[in-house]
Amino acid sequence: MNVKCVAIIGLGLIGGSIAKALKERSGIKNIIGIDFNQDTLTQALNEGIISLGSKDIVPEIYNSDIVFICTPVSKTLEWIKKVIPAVRPDCIITDVGSTKSQLVSEIEQIPGEFHFVGGHPMAGSERSGFSASKSHLFENAYYILTPCSKSTQEDIEILINVVKNLGSIPVELSPQLHDKVTGAISHVPHIISAALVNIVKNSDTDGQYMQKLAAGGFKDITRISSSNPEMWHNICFSNKDAIIQILDNYIVMLSKFKLFLESRNDNEVYNFFSSAKEFRDSLASKVTSLIPGTYELIIDVVDKPGIIGEVATILGKNNINIKNINVNNNREFEGGVLIISLPDIQSLQKADEILTGHGYRVVHRK
Repeated sequence: MNVKCVAIIGLGLIGGSIAKALKERSGIKNIIGIDFNQDTLTQALNEGIISLGSKDIVPEIYNSDIVFICTPVSKTLEWIKKVIPAVRPDCIITDVGSTKSQLVSEIEQIPGEFHFVGGHPMAGSERSGFSASKSHLFENAYYILTPCSKSTQEDIEILINVVKNLGSIPVELSPQLHDKVTGAISHVPHIISAALVNIVKNSDTDGQYMQKLAAGGFKDITRISSSNPEMWHNICFSNKDAIIQILDNYIVMLSKFKLFLESRNDNEVYNFFSSAKEFRDSLASKVTSLIPGTYELIIDVVDKPGIIGEVATILGKNNINIKNINVNNNREFEGGVLIISLPDIQSLQKADEILTGHGYRVVHRK
């Protein structure tokens, strides 16, 4: 199938980025955008990203070769049921949700002939909405496809080509394996992050010293706790079984570590950290993660009046957009004093080169 017309339901960060990527990278001109927010539709139309915008299903959707459902997980099935009778019999319906087993099970019970392939682009951002979307969001990111009884081999091959055109790396998994994997590398880490934050919140002293001194590493490992609570509430219940199993394993591991400490088992405590370091160091560094990465430079400078302005001016003159800049007051595990947050890896590399060229010492990049 030569994909000529695509419909995207939900023009938020993911849906908007898919629309922009298809427009810029695949040259698809006929993109139908459906979103409840009229301002979003207007912006997408004004930018020339979509050719038609609507708050609900329109007759023109019948011509779609592919329909992307980019709504919250809790709304996906509802939209799929609305789309099925509105499109051609050979139209491929796909979603972008981060959980699959429950959804696919419900879809397979829908009577009639239609085509569905589950999808999950493993990329995101701390920001949301169409205004945060970008055509390169999926570059070097894994894009999981989860076929089911409603999928054909041709459907899968078509979506693999589309995924590659987005700049992503297609991976085919069963819905069950997908949920086990994402539960371990995304869903449970979000729960653990939130738990760490709540522990500090509930254990803080009268002077709130934990909150005041929490910086550096603590903020790094709990950054994902700032994600949308409603979204994570929905994800946890839709992937409940996998999450519970992984949490059980995590609790057992923590219990063992507690026993190692109580019994002063030096070897096991050392191996706990050594094993984690070895595996962590083996993780791919050039592939976009499901959990959005940070792009920060930590610079060793003298904490003096005007130093922030000096650095900001240098980067600004070189057209580097700074997301955030601040002084690091807690440097127990990392040197430097100035932390600069940047929007992407390209800006990080360019800023590193420029600041080093101006004599600044960059002590850490991440």
